[in-house]
Parts: sequence; C-alpha cells; structure tokens
Amino acid sequence: MTDVQLGIPAMPAPDYPADVRARLEKDAKDVIARYPDSRSALLPLLHLVQSEEGHVTRTGQRFCAEMLDLTTAEVAAVATFYSMYRRKPSGDYQVGVCTNTLCAVMGGDAIFEELQEHLEIGNNETTDDGKVTLEHIECNAACDFAPVVMVNWEFFDDQTPESAKRLVDDLRAGRDVHPTRGAKLCTFKETARILAGFPDEREGAVAESGGAGPASLAGLRLAKGEAEAPARVVSPRNGEGKGSTTEASGPGGTTPRSAEPPAGHESSHDAPQPSAESDPDNPTGPVTEEGK
Repeated sequence: MTDVQLGIPAMPAPDYPADVRARLEKDAKDVIARYPDSRSALLPLLHLVQSEEGHVTRTGQRFCAEMLDLTTAEVAAVATFYSMYRRKPSGDYQVGVCTNTLCAVMGGDAIFEELQEHLEIGNNETTDDGKVTLEHIECNAACDFAPVVMVNWEFFDDQTPESAKRLVDDLRAGRDVHPTRGAKLCTFKETARILAGFPDEREGAVAESGGAGPASLAGLRLAKGEAEAPARVVSPRNGEGKGSTTEASGPGGTTPRSAEPPAGHESSHDAPQPSAESDPDNPTGPVTEEGK
C-alpha cells in the first residue's frame, strides 16, 4: 500500500538547487515556446530533466508539472508509460540488444545472454562502475544489419557475442568507440538533452558515416525511379512450376536459383485466382432465393 492509502501524507519531492532550477527553467521556457499548447512540451521536458540526473526523478516530475501547470500524477503517467524514460539511476551508456524476431534468430539472443554473463548483470541493470546499463530492446528498423546492438540509440551493426563483449569493455575502459553509422557516440545524459530538442553538436557526422543499408533503401530507390524492385519469385499456388524461385542479389538485380519463373506474373501471390470472371468453366450467376 502507498503512504496515501495508509493515511500518511506523501513526502513532497525536493526541489533542484537554485542555480540548477534557474538553468532548467530557462531551457524549459525555450522548449515550451515551440508549442501552441504548453502540455505538448511534456515529452521533451522529461528528456530535459533526464539529461540533468540521468533518469526521471520525483524532483524532475515535479518540475515538469509546475512548468506546464499539470498535476504530478499526469506527469508520472507519461513518464512511466514510455520506456525511454528511466525511473532509476542508469549507466553512462545504455547498451540495448535487439531481441526481436530477425535479430534474435541471427544471434541477438546469444549476444544478450553472453553480455549478461560477461557484465554480471541482468536486464535493465547497471554495472558497479556506473558505466553500462544492459537491456533487451525491440526492433530498431535495421533488420538488414541484424543482429544489431545500440548504444545510446547509435547503431552497432552485424554484431557477434565476441564483438559485443569488446564493445562494452571499451565503453567501461573509456576508450573511443565509433558506431557503425550515425553520429559520434555521446553519454546518455547528452543524448537526453539532444532528444529534448537542443542543438546536436555532432551534426554532420551522420552524413560522413553513412545511414541505412541497401535493403532498407530499396523502397526509396523505387519511389525515385532509380532501380527495379528486388524480387523473390515463389512457386504458384496450383503447383505449376514447382521449385522455380529467384531471389535478390543486390539493388535491382535477381539471381536465378533454379528454373525460370512462371510467365505472366512476378510472384504466385500476384497470379489471378479462379473467380466468376477468370474461370469461365465455372460461371456464377445472380444469387436467387432458390440458390440460397
């Protein structure tokens, strides 16, 4: 039971020191001014207070409530709903291992298990030195680079248990670590401030280090008319042409795996199926009372 349920007055959250409060108020007013409705600024303000202490404290929730004229209950409801807001102290580097379907079968589960053993911590736990917090995460839209590990939301692609262990060892030792692509790595607090909407001093690094891979960009290339669709042709549903498949070998190209694909359509899923119009041997007429 809570203190309130037991009839014990809840202890008020402590306030920030005066200098910290003044600095955060200035930043918060800059954020709030971007929105026509002040309460719309709640998400970036939660990132702002998280950048101060590394997680969203009761003090941070109280600050957001006062700045936005909300109740602390309204702020807490949002802060506890989204997983990107931490509720307890966490490490300088949030190491997330994707364990969604594709990354999992490509080795993500093995990476996560070995990192837990290597770091001697469990899911959502932090190393004793305060450097690394380990968590399993959902899909981050980088399936063509599976299995993927993220550190403070920067990509580390095509990982193995061995490379992931070297990565966390380097983070804990303070060595320079460079994401596979994206901007230069920074601490979790610095990341939170960027997510609050303040200038990212790392801008430009993204263009230098690359972005999504060929598979992810196939749809964009098609939309721009730059390449043909990579296709994988499967056998028709009726069994004709059994074993005839092709699969993509690169942007706009296919490599035959066996016989030529069935003529007339790219995939069996696109083939016309029997119906009143396409199957003249089995015509259908209007439904009558007798035929019901």
